[in-house]
Amino acid sequence: MTWTTLAARSGDSIAFQAAHIQVPAASHNPRGHTLGIIGLGNIGFAIAKKVRAAFGMRILYYDVTRKTPEQEREVSATFYESLDELLLVSNCVLIATPAGRPLLTARTLALLLRGARVVNIARGNLIDENALADALESGRVSAAGLDVHMKEPFVSQRLSARRDVTLTCHTGGGSVETIKGFEKLAMENVIAVLSGQEPLTCVNKHHMRRQINGSGEYMNGHLNGHGPDGVMHQTTNVRAGVVVNNAHGSC
Repeated sequence: MTWTTLAARSGDSIAFQAAHIQVPAASHNPRGHTLGIIGLGNIGFAIAKKVRAAFGMRILYYDVTRKTPEQEREVSATFYESLDELLLVSNCVLIATPAGRPLLTARTLALLLRGARVVNIARGNLIDENALADALESGRVSAAGLDVHMKEPFVSQRLSARRDVTLTCHTGGGSVETIKGFEKLAMENVIAVLSGQEPLTCVNKHHMRRQINGSGEYMNGHLNGHGPDGVMHQTTNVRAGVVVNNAHGSC
C-alpha cells in the first residue's frame, strides 16, 4: 500500500502509471495462504476469526499456552510447538505476543518461505529491524507492516525508505472509543477487587494463585519469565485494588 499511496500523492503521472501497472504484479490475494500467528491471546484470536472469515486464510499459531480444542476448531487453527516450525510454513507472520526478546532475527527470518510477509502489532523489540531490512533487500521477505518500532518514537531509516514497508505510529488500536473503553474497564477492575471479587481482566490468570491475608482476599501472581523461543509470560498482581503489569515494570 505504501508504494501505490505515495505514487498517487506524488502528483507524478509517470509514478502513478508505474504503480498502476506494477503493484498488482507484486501483490497476492491472501485467500488460501497461511497466516502464522505468534501469540494467540485475545487479540491474536480475534484477528484469526476475522482473517479466517474474510479472507479464508489457513490459521497456524505458536504460543506458550495452547488453546482448547474448541477454540482451535472455531478458527480452524493448527498449533505448532516451536516458532521455527511455524516460520517454515507461513506465507505471512503476525506478531501478537507480549514483550520479550527479539523473535524475528537474522536466523529466524531466514526460515521464512521466500516472499513471506511480516506484520508486527505487538512490541517493537520483538523484531531485529536491521535483520528485517536485510531480509527485504534479499527478497526473503517481500513486504512488512509495522505499527510498533524498536526505538519509538524513532523509526528505522532503512525501513522508512522502502516502498514495500508500511509504517504507522503505534496507533493500530487507537480511537476515542478504545480510550473510553480502557478507562471504563480499569475502573470496573478496581471496583471488583475492592468488592472482594476477582479482577475482570487478569493477565495470565492460569498462572495466578489465590491467597488470603489479614486485609482480605487478593490475587498474587509471580513473573514466570520467558517461555520457549523468548515469548514472555505477562503477569498481573492485584492487591488492595492496585493492578500492576510486571511485563513493563509499571503500575
